[in-house]
Amino acid sequence: MRGLGEVLIGTASWTDPSLAKSGWYPPEASSPADRLRYYATRFPLVEVDSTYYFLPSERNSVLWVARTPPGFVFNIKAFSLLTGHPTKTAALPKDVATPADKKRVYPDALDPKAIDTIWDRFLGALQPLDRAGRLGAVLFQFPPWFGISRSNKLTILDCARRCHPWPAAVELRNPSWFNEENWAETVDFLEGHDLPFVCVDMPQGLEGSVPPRVAVTSELAMVRFHGRNAEEWNRGSVESRYDYGYRPDELAEWVPRIQEMSAQAERTHVLMNNHGHHAPRNGADLADLLRAAGTNPQAAPSVPARPGAEPGPDQATLL
Repeated sequence: MRGLGEVLIGTASWTDPSLAKSGWYPPEASSPADRLRYYATRFPLVEVDSTYYFLPSERNSVLWVARTPPGFVFNIKAFSLLTGHPTKTAALPKDVATPADKKRVYPDALDPKAIDTIWDRFLGALQPLDRAGRLGAVLFQFPPWFGISRSNKLTILDCARRCHPWPAAVELRNPSWFNEENWAETVDFLEGHDLPFVCVDMPQGLEGSVPPRVAVTSELAMVRFHGRNAEEWNRGSVESRYDYGYRPDELAEWVPRIQEMSAQAERTHVLMNNHGHHAPRNGADLADLLRAAGTNPQAAPSVPARPGAEPGPDQATLL
């Protein structure tokens, strides 16, 4: 058996308001830029979730590279429209025609050429991350109504085709992909197309809960922790839904699973998507548990980013 692949732990966003208010950042890290620089001294990986709500910009990608040291990795969550979610028309490019009477649209409300334009803007903005060797994967979190079907498989393959050669990590939130009848088909499909399966930890026993199944279907393995706040999951605000701190015994359940994943994958990304101070603290707790079990997650890059090294607007345009 080959040695264990690298394990990177991080959180979903460094700018989440609940994290900014939690006291985890030192007082001097008062801006998003300073928070990213500080965050990169604590973790080697982050997931950018703002790109789900608004298209990323090439300028921001350049700045993210400048504000983090070599070796730091960004995963990018796909823009909502690209995974079939309703999207605010205000978040779409101004030159994309949208229905005049709609504040939110689904992909089928737009012309296919408009969809292509949105894809081009999304992928083009990530090029600076790729050129700097900082782009880990693009996360496609499909909606709860996205069940197993031939047409939905084709949608996943279209996303992967457009992203190639970047890894297109697939998070499925409809239980039909996970049931006993379909699970082997789900794994075979993802593995056959070299698509990373995203394992999830979420509240169980609710309508729409998906189980914490583990599968490695590509060189990249991934797990996202959403918390276990069952009482707030379907009725609370987004902030209250993910306001959950994992107990050590709950995190310990994942230690052998992550070890199993890292034994099969070249890279395993572990993202804490529970909000506030819980995410970085639980990330550190999980790292300690893995080290105690003989698996050493990758540390934050040892060379800090250099303040004042950010490119000016003209330089950013050229990158």
